[in-house]
Amino acid sequence: MTDNQPDQDETFAGKTLSFAIPSRDARGRVVRLDTALDEILSAHDYPAPITHLLAEALVLTSLMGGLLKGEGSQVTMQAQTEAGAINLLVCDYKDGALRGYVDFDSDKLVELGANPSLFALFGKGYLAITFDMAEGRGRYQGIVPLEGDSLAEACEAYFFQSEQVPTLIRTAVRSNAGSCMAAGMLVQHLPDGEEGRERLHARLDHPEWEHVSVLAGSLRHEELLDPELSLEAIVWRLFHEEEEIRISSGHTIEKGCRCSVEHYESVLAKFAEADRAEMRDENGIIQVDCAFCSRQFPIEA
Repeated sequence: MTDNQPDQDETFAGKTLSFAIPSRDARGRVVRLDTALDEILSAHDYPAPITHLLAEALVLTSLMGGLLKGEGSQVTMQAQTEAGAINLLVCDYKDGALRGYVDFDSDKLVELGANPSLFALFGKGYLAITFDMAEGRGRYQGIVPLEGDSLAEACEAYFFQSEQVPTLIRTAVRSNAGSCMAAGMLVQHLPDGEEGRERLHARLDHPEWEHVSVLAGSLRHEELLDPELSLEAIVWRLFHEEEEIRISSGHTIEKGCRCSVEHYESVLAKFAEADRAEMRDENGIIQVDCAFCSRQFPIEA
């Protein structure tokens, strides 16, 4: 699709939408999660601050996953600390399959009150983002301090510091009546005008990037979460005055826990027999817990 005005009734709930603005050397992704998000969150009885944090993390992981090319590639986002209320936050995305989990200290969380800051939740932590590329294209990881007011700001820092790509990210989360919706947009400036080429520098003051980031930064939370406003319509509202907007829809996003007896049997088969013997209970069963979906899998010897 190019620069024709979209149908306002079209929705992309649970999907990613990709767009590019060739004349501005910019690309972006938009995502909105609802049903898939509820399914992931329902695996654990998370308190409100953790629900909000994990929802934002799942949106960010979906946005970064939408940047991957080729089937079988995966992005993993992990946030960790040794002193905060949260011990570990991990999310990953692969071919539209999304999952996430938070391990936290309940007592420390209660002490922080109803709306703890990112620093209060993590203390001095770090954010690691890993891209595992399919078809032998390698694996690379970037690690940045968990700084700023949100995970979105930490991800912006990752792209600028680790990939030298000016990036703007907006996220929004809303919970009510036991249901949660989250959405987000990621916009990037590619200085050379093409994806996949070496970037010699990153200029936050590049006039094309200043133009795009101002427009993208005007996006409101209410627009991201409005079920009557399609993702395509959001992009059109922001950039309809540009010469051309190239739009394409991405994967349908679903809860993507890959746990199964067969999967864990294959994993355990890689361990030495002595190690497997130590894992077995008195009945010769290895009990495997999946933190993502809160299920237990008994694996027979």
